[in-house]
Amino acid sequence: MTERTEQSIVINAAPSDIMAVIADFPRYPEWVSSAKEVSVTEAGPDGNARQVAFVLDAGVLKDSYELRYDWAADGLSVSWDLVRSDLQTAQHGRYGLVPQAEGSTKVTYELTVDVTIPIIGALKRRAEKAITDAALKELKKRVEG
Repeated sequence: MTERTEQSIVINAAPSDIMAVIADFPRYPEWVSSAKEVSVTEAGPDGNARQVAFVLDAGVLKDSYELRYDWAADGLSVSWDLVRSDLQTAQHGRYGLVPQAEGSTKVTYELTVDVTIPIIGALKRRAEKAITDAALKELKKRVEG
């Protein structure tokens, strides 16, 4: 069974404000440090992106990949799966939002990534943890900033 990494953070904003930032893919290069190019390749009937292409440059890790998104009707979660990649064989992720007291929201990021090169499980989980940690901190800074 594939293990996943999960981390959470509390953001001082309403879920709709947070989801609006998550859904604004063309602006990712402005606030996601490793995202060099991001483009919506297919939009859904609701206006949300169904498929998105990414060019990632995280120093030693460089990849071009495409993800397919599934947006929850209640606006409190979005999940995605890998369509294609130069480096990854699989990716599944999810943002889940839970409203908290006084207008804040708990955001949980779940991520599982498999890559084409063999990698020890502990190193893979450490990389996933670094990715989720950076993503949550950058999201919080963007939403609250």
